[in-house]
Amino acid sequence: MLVQSNGYRLLKGRVSEVGRIYSITVVTHQRHPVFCDLHRGRLVVDELRQLQRSGLADSLAWVVMPDHIHWLLELRSRSLGEVMCRLKSRSSLTVNRALNSQGRLWQKGYHDRALRRDEDLKAIARYIILNPVRAGLVQRPGDYPLWDAIWL
Repeated sequence: MLVQSNGYRLLKGRVSEVGRIYSITVVTHQRHPVFCDLHRGRLVVDELRQLQRSGLADSLAWVVMPDHIHWLLELRSRSLGEVMCRLKSRSSLTVNRALNSQGRLWQKGYHDRALRRDEDLKAIARYIILNPVRAGLVQRPGDYPLWDAIWL
């Protein structure tokens, strides 16, 4: 779990590398369950897909949970910080527009882990998409509408 005050500490020593695969977790501001509403969750999904269409990152797996997202991605261009800034700023704008509000959507910072080439990406993707099952939101991953993985 990310704590807002730790967001800036996550920036220390962060290195991003094009072609590298990252596991990312981004948490909503004060862990507010913004994405319990399917429409709002789909707005974030649209932004993930737009990042892929624009050639910035290839999404390998993701899940949008009520108060956070998990994203397994391969960085294609730009830095990881730039990709995350774009995801967070664009999704904030679209979700705030949908809610007719303004304000912070995401906590500062995000958690990232660069993966080694020898790690089992399918196992990591399964772990990500099983999040709603572990959280007790659904019985099976296919019952949850806000996830995708290239292998499934």
